[in-house]
Amino acid sequence: MINKQMAKGIPAAMALALALAGCANKSNPDNIDRRVVERWDYLIAHQAEKAYDYLTPGVRTTRTREDYAGAMNNRPLQWKSVKFNRKECDGDSCTAYVNITYELKLPSTGRTTQSTRELAEKWILVQGEWYYLPDK
Repeated sequence: MINKQMAKGIPAAMALALALAGCANKSNPDNIDRRVVERWDYLIAHQAEKAYDYLTPGVRTTRTREDYAGAMNNRPLQWKSVKFNRKECDGDSCTAYVNITYELKLPSTGRTTQSTRELAEKWILVQGEWYYLPDK
């Protein structure tokens, strides 16, 4: 039988358990699968200003949102699609492998060519969330 004092604490305990579950979900490497694809979906849609939020906080201190968006949205190639392949994780870092399909206009002929390439991306856990860490 639950006494009145214990009954008052149940909602608070349930709220705490849900909050902790939410934190655990963020640090879960499965969250990377979703974040990798979300970031690429923004780049494909020429919304690099939104993809900027997926960069590590340290990278964001070295580059403004506007500079990043301008550089990514005005590339000579057009990203067309992304497919998440796999990830390899070790603690607070993961390498995510994705297939990126892109189209490139050939300057000499004016024709376009399309290709797909596998990319390996470094993602790190910072304060409970996964962020992309570019090579450069």
